[in-house]
Amino acid sequence: MELEQNKRSWEGYVNWRNKPALRGRHGGMLAASFVLVVEILESLAFLANASNLVLYLRQYMHMSPSKSANNVTNFMGTAFLLALLGGFLSDAFFTTYHIYLISAVIEFLGLIVLTVQARVPSLKPPACDAATPCNEVSGGKAAMLFAGLYLVALGVGGVKGSLPSHGAEQFDDNTPSGRRQRSTFFNYFVFCLSCGALIAVTFVVWVDDNKGWEWGFGISTIAIFVSIPVFLAGSTTYRSKIPSGSSLTTILKVLVAASLNSCFNSRNSSSAVVNLTSTPSNPHSGSRKQQAGKEASNKANKEPEALTNTLKFLNKAADQNNNNPIYSSIECTMEQVEDVKIVLKVLPIFACTIILNCCLAQLSTFSVEQAATMDTKLGSLKVPPASLTIFPVLFIMVLAPIYDHIITPFARRVTKTEMGITHLQRIGIGLVLSIVAMAVAAVVEVKRKRVAIETHSNNNNNLLGHDATKPLPITFLWIAFQYLFLGSADLFTFAGLLEFFFTEAPSSMRSLATSLSWVSLAVGYYVSSAIVSIVNSVTGNTSHRPWLSGANLNHYHLERFYWLMCVLSALNFLHYLFWAIRYKYRGTGTTNNN
Repeated sequence: MELEQNKRSWEGYVNWRNKPALRGRHGGMLAASFVLVVEILESLAFLANASNLVLYLRQYMHMSPSKSANNVTNFMGTAFLLALLGGFLSDAFFTTYHIYLISAVIEFLGLIVLTVQARVPSLKPPACDAATPCNEVSGGKAAMLFAGLYLVALGVGGVKGSLPSHGAEQFDDNTPSGRRQRSTFFNYFVFCLSCGALIAVTFVVWVDDNKGWEWGFGISTIAIFVSIPVFLAGSTTYRSKIPSGSSLTTILKVLVAASLNSCFNSRNSSSAVVNLTSTPSNPHSGSRKQQAGKEASNKANKEPEALTNTLKFLNKAADQNNNNPIYSSIECTMEQVEDVKIVLKVLPIFACTIILNCCLAQLSTFSVEQAATMDTKLGSLKVPPASLTIFPVLFIMVLAPIYDHIITPFARRVTKTEMGITHLQRIGIGLVLSIVAMAVAAVVEVKRKRVAIETHSNNNNNLLGHDATKPLPITFLWIAFQYLFLGSADLFTFAGLLEFFFTEAPSSMRSLATSLSWVSLAVGYYVSSAIVSIVNSVTGNTSHRPWLSGANLNHYHLERFYWLMCVLSALNFLHYLFWAIRYKYRGTGTTNNN
């Protein structure tokens, strides 16, 4: 009877009541569909405010433009960095199911605080007029503002660290159909993220500007609140991975053990490795509690019969040929050593995506400023320059189904492999497209400035002067070309990165590893600000004027900056190739050909 139940249950997974998850009842595309709907609502709730928050801080909290921009950058960066916390807790102590619910409630509470403050005039600084100077928010009002913002950031971090992994957990690693469905899920996860973003940057931004910020915050609050019962509606279909203890503790223990064994037992280290490879029963003498969690996890993480030759320094962590009592407390299994190796091997891939996110950050700022100097009319409709962010969102929404239903099946037939396009190939395609995007951006800027010069010389307009306010006779749709390549790059790289981290990471670290995709975004935005400062500092010392300064955009050398980013992206791609070519996949269903 017990054997029959084991055959019917998913090994290492439980249902929402913490009982064994059953095959045929838990998991699959139906369960993942609830996650996709939730992602639309969560993306709407977060991006609705983040996309327009700088205006709220300037107009209603009376912060300076630079301080508003810094606060928004800090808010966004903190939210994405906190995805690491959400991923860690999902792997170590809770399930992704519970972390999402807790995080959604925290985000909901933060949005309530922001909505109440936006609704009640006494909780905001007095409005500015001829008789009342503009006073920046301070004291208790500032405390309320930042409490609301960082409650939202904490909630968003937990959601980002748990929701993608929760959806991906619903598919069977051990069957080709399950792996294909998981790949489809990640494509549509990015699609649903873009759906929420589309509503956020159009309808909710319009509500903010025309009906009031209390309505905008209110819509976000309702969206995240509705996401909770929608998520709960799928409870009976979910399967959740059993937490297996702190992965950070495992990583630290392996590093410490390798260092100690290298220092105090270097003469016997090589013989210890030989003994381990010939006696695979030794590693099973580790901590029973943690090992039970490991054994309960996915079958893809089988105990290795021998240590691999990559990162051989870490092999010394499994040296058990000593009598020193200190080693019993840091004794490492071969599985733990190999898991840590996997984590270290994916870090260079993570690092190579940061420059791409720098490009995303630059284009989302400077491209809007470019469009503001151009003719933004479509017939009788005047398009706000800030609405340009619709372009990459729309491109992703169009390309995601095309990629999943046309490109991937075609690639599978051509390559005769299960994946068609490997994870690293997909990320590499995105990095190449980012190079093209920056080159296109530079060419478009050259054309825009040429039009400005020609118009100035022909009509004696002061388009290059300090009071240049008239739009240039060139349509803003030229900017759409760089967004086309940028949106494509984002789809290929971000979806590929999510799936790569989830597939390659040990099952005990999957949520933590997947959260690195969001961390790459945060680091990219921080690094982009540093690059702008460095460029201005260097060019300001070697020329009369820094590249990115002047009375208006026509005084900038933006095309040079775009070419610089193009070169940096190309060098980054070469760096990526160095690591990608040498990477050996561990996930089932992947190939070693990158």
